[in-house]
Amino acid sequence: MDGGFRDGRIVSPRLLYRTLAIAEAVTWTMLIVGMILKYVVQSTDVGVSIGGAAHGIVFVAFCMGAVLVGINQHWSLKTIVLSLVTAVVPYATIPMDRHLERTRQLEGTWRRVATDDPRDHRPLNRLLRWFVNHPALLVTIFVVLLVGIVTVLLIAGPPVGD
Repeated sequence: MDGGFRDGRIVSPRLLYRTLAIAEAVTWTMLIVGMILKYVVQSTDVGVSIGGAAHGIVFVAFCMGAVLVGINQHWSLKTIVLSLVTAVVPYATIPMDRHLERTRQLEGTWRRVATDDPRDHRPLNRLLRWFVNHPALLVTIFVVLLVGIVTVLLIAGPPVGD
């Protein structure tokens, strides 16, 4: 028994995208409050350390999730790129989520089987279907990639010097 994961009832593309979009907005708030405390109030830099770390992790997770959902939902390259850009602008992931919802681009479950749609036969879509049919492996690889990317970014240093 797979607990409903395979048919998308636990984490649908919509739920994954929406959760990451909201998390991105929440971590923007944490980072902005931390920056106000550090640079305006001049009281502490703990908020920037915590908010910045949380925001960095969620930013990378959002970008990875947006690409994953975009491929599954057959978004255009323009829509995927626009979705990624919204992560850079504070709180823009929320209106993007609303737009995708209004235009029905978040409907449906994970594509586990190819349809007659020619996009389903592209190599990237075949690979995604294989991973969707092996959810434990997909989640493991997602987490390993997330940790790897964040580690490289931490080694590279903060986006802006102090």
